[in-house]
Amino acid sequence: ELPESWADMQEPLLEGMCFTLKYLGMTLVEKPKGEDMAAAAIRRIVATARVGARKFQKVILTVSPRGISLQDADTQEMVENISIYRISYCTTDKLQNKVFAYVAQSQESGALECHAFLSPKKKIAQAVTLTVAQAFQMALDLWEAAHAGG
Repeated sequence: ELPESWADMQEPLLEGMCFTLKYLGMTLVEKPKGEDMAAAAIRRIVATARVGARKFQKVILTVSPRGISLQDADTQEMVENISIYRISYCTTDKLQNKVFAYVAQSQESGALECHAFLSPKKKIAQAVTLTVAQAFQMALDLWEAAHAGG
């Protein structure tokens, strides 16, 4: 459900909305979308992350109609840039409700990867998911507008 002020949110979204999250890790998945697939992938990532006991990389995740970009929060170094067209799914996990995850096709291998992030609050994880959904819609609107004349 979109907030009433959604139209007001389009402006900042074009620039990119930033969220500071902790990167939990990545696992390969079989399917591009689906709640069960995502939940299972998130469980694997969280289980591996718990065993690792290392400090998680703090990242600034920026969502825009162009896609998702990840930047190291400490060094400001660009980690990854994922085109909106390569992202097939995003979710906030039902059980691990502070975890936001997305599935995207790897540019290098073409494999489907599920990346998971830990947010400080459940509301933030939900906000990231909603923002990505809005970015999809906006990218589609922009694409349709660009191709309307043809």
